[in-house]
Amino acid sequence: MTSAFASWADFFAMGGYAFYVWLAVAFTVIPLLLLCIHTGLQRKMIISSIIAQQAREIRQKAARARREAK
Repeated sequence: MTSAFASWADFFAMGGYAFYVWLAVAFTVIPLLLLCIHTGLQRKMIISSIIAQQAREIRQKAARARREAK
């Protein structure tokens, strides 16, 4: 199997279409990376919100039980 490009410089030049090729790669990879980062941050926020809500519900149940015990 032979390579389509004679050298790495030819590969990065993409036969004279390097600007368009690498711009397209950047416009694909950068949004995907941003989407992954955003998804991870959203996941952390949702999990911390769920933990806070569960803690709040536990405190409310404990307060209710104390009021009923009096």
